[in-house]
Amino acid sequence: MQRKAYGPGVAALLAAVLAGCTGSPDSGGQADDSNPGSAGTATQAAQPGRYATLPEPCGVVGDRTLEELLPGLTELTDQQQREKAYAGEATLTYDTDRKVGCRWKVESLAATDRLLVDLERVVSYDNAVSDDAQAEELFARRRTAAQLPVPTVTGSGSPSPTGSGASTGPAHPSGSAAASGSPSAPSATGSPSVAPSELQPRVLEDLGDEAFLDDALSSSGSTVQERTVTVAFRTSNVIVTIEYAEQPVTVGAVPDSKEMQDRARKLAAELSDSLGG
Repeated sequence: MQRKAYGPGVAALLAAVLAGCTGSPDSGGQADDSNPGSAGTATQAAQPGRYATLPEPCGVVGDRTLEELLPGLTELTDQQQREKAYAGEATLTYDTDRKVGCRWKVESLAATDRLLVDLERVVSYDNAVSDDAQAEELFARRRTAAQLPVPTVTGSGSPSPTGSGASTGPAHPSGSAAASGSPSAPSATGSPSVAPSELQPRVLEDLGDEAFLDDALSSSGSTVQERTVTVAFRTSNVIVTIEYAEQPVTVGAVPDSKEMQDRARKLAAELSDSLGG
């Protein structure tokens, strides 16, 4: 009996099927024991950050801490004004899961004090980059923008932010000592004197995953000076920024750098503890 011949199209189809079944990894085919969904070929998503929400910002600072930072609170006699001053004012935000803040402003007989607390939850939309890594990159940019002095090694081998012959980072745009971020106070001759190195803008080692402090003295007009102390820290994927400013009423008075830094750092430590950082 005569065998039935296959047409050219059928023969080509059979060849393609056989090639797919017997192909090896070297020839581009898939081995019999390979699994497209195996762990070896799947891309593992980066871990999410520790925080999925943010606290209510105007409630994160206790009344006693507010009174230390804003002495004018205790001078208020009108009950309605007191309640409004303690409550603070929430900053404008379009996504309370990502960024919140609160500000307070209180005038006293000696000075006007202002406080801003800002909290930002960083989320990475890149599966290859974790929330923590994204937050770390953002915090590094902010630290660079603060233009902190570069620490130098002293004779004892310990870093010192400033000192004779110390190398410092780039100056602030104003170029003046009063607004450069370096705290200063009037000397006996009336000219500014450089504050001790422990009060200079610097990286902080004992707060959150990483932190820094900035201290700027600026002039409003020719006689009134305002000091702003900024403490920023990162805990996992949340960045907290505290801005604490004071402008004295008395002409020629200069806000005390150490006192303001101590208050701002105390608040930062309280917020870090409340976040579990």
